Amino acid sequence: MRTLLFWLTLVFIVTACSTAPKSYKPLPLQHKTKVKYKLHKQNFVTRQLYKEYKKYAGVQYCYGGNDANGFDCSALVQRIYKEAFNINLPRTTKQQLKRGKKVSKNSLKEGDLLFFQTSYHVLHSGIYLERGDFIHASSKHGVMLSNIHNPYWRAKYYQARRLLF
Repeated sequence: MRTLLFWLTLVFIVTACSTAPKSYKPLPLQHKTKVKYKLHKQNFVTRQLYKEYKKYAGVQYCYGGNDANGFDCSALVQRIYKEAFNINLPRTTKQQLKRGKKVSKNSLKEGDLLFFQTSYHVLHSGIYLERGDFIHASSKHGVMLSNIHNPYWRAKYYQARRLLF
């Protein structure tokens, strides 16, 4: 009985004296990040893509998401193409992969769709901007620019498709 009383008292003291976890308020969604990007080409396609990128830069990634509250990669590609060029693309990456004409990696042009095989069954998509940069919805960083020459993307590159020109 003494042992039980000792342990109950000890548990009470430890739990009563411990600090409660701080409660955190969720931060409001702020997807308007300062966009640091300088266009090198000033053609219509590049300007349109950059305009759409600025609109959505920093929007969080959301699997299945298709609006400014959260995009997945294929929904972002679909939205940018619709708003920039009034072109309707399919909703999924697998369906988008069937559109346009296949082009080689060393002949990419602004607006080309890029596809990456990030795992055995998973495809990721983005839109080529210029100088290796492309727009996409990263699962960690949301809508952002990355570069296809980055070792990660270089290793995952699958194919590119051209719908414009």
